[in-house]
Amino acid sequence: MLQILITAIISFIVAFLAIPVIVLIADKKKLYDIPDERKLHKHTIASLGGVGIFIALTFASLLNISFLENPEFQYFFAALFIMFFIGLKDDIIALSAFKKFIVQIIAAAIIIHLGGIRIESLYGILGIETLEPMYGIPLTYIVIVLLVNAFNLIDGIDGLAGGLGLMVTLLLGTYFYLGGLPAYAIFSFALSAALLAFLIFNFHPAKIFMGDSGSLLIGMVVSILVLKFVTVASSPFAVLPISSAAAIGASVLLIPLADTIRVFAIRILKGRSPFSPDRNHIHHILLDKGLSHSSVVLVCVSENILMIGAVYFGRNLGNNILMLSVFALTFLTMGILYTTLPRRKLVLQRQIISSLQAKKARSKVIDLSTKQHLPVEKVQG
Repeated sequence: MLQILITAIISFIVAFLAIPVIVLIADKKKLYDIPDERKLHKHTIASLGGVGIFIALTFASLLNISFLENPEFQYFFAALFIMFFIGLKDDIIALSAFKKFIVQIIAAAIIIHLGGIRIESLYGILGIETLEPMYGIPLTYIVIVLLVNAFNLIDGIDGLAGGLGLMVTLLLGTYFYLGGLPAYAIFSFALSAALLAFLIFNFHPAKIFMGDSGSLLIGMVVSILVLKFVTVASSPFAVLPISSAAAIGASVLLIPLADTIRVFAIRILKGRSPFSPDRNHIHHILLDKGLSHSSVVLVCVSENILMIGAVYFGRNLGNNILMLSVFALTFLTMGILYTTLPRRKLVLQRQIISSLQAKKARSKVIDLSTKQHLPVEKVQG
């Protein structure tokens, strides 16, 4: 327990000290996220918070996790390095969704084939138990990429992705501690502490965003933790076995997972790429309902916690009934919100300068010393 506590303290302190420095550097180098018609912030804000999260997580974990006793972690960190740097590049120089997807596949391959994280059973879902590698490995790729993108897409308002990530890592870290997996507990709480420090600067009005470097990192860590949890907790030989662990694992990620599936489905049905941007996410819908940023975060995190509690207390019902019930209820609620509420549009007024357009086409950052912007206004639609 002491080692976990030390890890969390180190991670929190590193992130808490690093993020203000990152904000200062971003200000001096004019590295800002540019407001547009889809984004919710009115002013330029640094989107490099993932740098502080990554430094804190890596530093604290490497001090306390032994690669000799837990060799899979060297591969986990290799995958995290890849995800972090591709996210950082996307925060500074915009990348296509296809390039990010390829890197996600590479990182997933490291975790699956070298780190040993893979789905080997469906635990009775659809009547299927053991999965042959020819089915289990592709399914693991799909799950990892889906979870990584779920956290990337849910990062749309101040505090939401960080709040959900904090909830997930605290819950899973507690299980790993009680279940006799100290390395995974350290890994979980190191990210929890880094996210807690980050949220101090990210709650509305945010001083910094986590950016893709943070959201892709969180998604990759969470995918590792959840898949490990389901595998361990489902085993009758585990120190702390839990019935319907697959349903509990899915419920831990309910809000980002359900929102991503719903948004992807809507985009595909409209004949668009599932990775094309829009304002149909659950946080956009709740904001259009009139809720504040803080209220949206509170609603989403609270709803997720309530669903986790409901699934846990109903765990004897089995994975099939629980997953069907929880996701059906969540999709129904999101559908009602999406179809019944008035929507507000964001309109961005700015001077159109040809050189700025060219620069924006290849970069997400802009030197404000030479370009001027007018503020964003919200107009009732």
